Amino acid sequence: MPDRRPGALDFTAKTALVTGGGGGIGRAAALAFANAGANVVVVDVNAELGEAAVASITGLGGMAVFVQADVSRAQDVVQYVRAAIGAYDRIDVFVNNAAWEGEVRSLVDYPDDVFDKVIAINLRGVFLGLKHVLPVMYAQRRGAVINTASIAGHVGSPGLVAYTASKHAVLGMTKTAALEGARFGVRVNAVCPGAVDTPMLRSLAKGKEPTQVEVAMQKYADDSPNGRLAEPLDIANAMLFLASDLSSHMSGQSLRIDGGRVML
Repeated sequence: MPDRRPGALDFTAKTALVTGGGGGIGRAAALAFANAGANVVVVDVNAELGEAAVASITGLGGMAVFVQADVSRAQDVVQYVRAAIGAYDRIDVFVNNAAWEGEVRSLVDYPDDVFDKVIAINLRGVFLGLKHVLPVMYAQRRGAVINTASIAGHVGSPGLVAYTASKHAVLGMTKTAALEGARFGVRVNAVCPGAVDTPMLRSLAKGKEPTQVEVAMQKYADDSPNGRLAEPLDIANAMLFLASDLSSHMSGQSLRIDGGRVML
């Protein structure tokens, strides 16, 4: 890739595995790690999006493969781990990112099946990823995991009971995994984005204001102290830092990237 980052942010000869890598934050992360020299394994349930992300990487001279997978299914998770090892022999960075927002409904009206699906993707999917990637990193005696949580893991989010519950749980799982992985040279941290300009946020905006999506999007921006939405690259850059040796003594942390929103 043409503008590869030097020094501690150089991931040349390393492998980064990114779930939900076809769109939004996951796609930005996949491209950022490729730009920093990593071989990238893009995992997504949507083959069209996943293959497009790989094409963007390889079109610029990077190395990437796509694996279609439903992260809530154990056999699919085993498959993407095997594919990563088969392609590149190792997993140095695991961006455990795939998630679904669910529906915007009050708790008492929240559909049981939607709740179960959100928990299956956002929580079971993160658990299964850790369960099957960590042994690879343990054997290597080295690795960095970045779980994608949310500021919804720190505060309540009216209308998003399942999403909020899942992201709180991801933070707890991050701490447990960090403690268990420390003696193996494996670090586990989480990023907690605020409002990011992604298709997921637009879906949430539509759930809140079905006929005024742009108004809802602007309100998300206005609610941030710096007056703007995050871009996916803002989150990807933080992931690069957490995966690098610059953060070599950080583990079990939840890094908020929200323009200061949670301080209000």
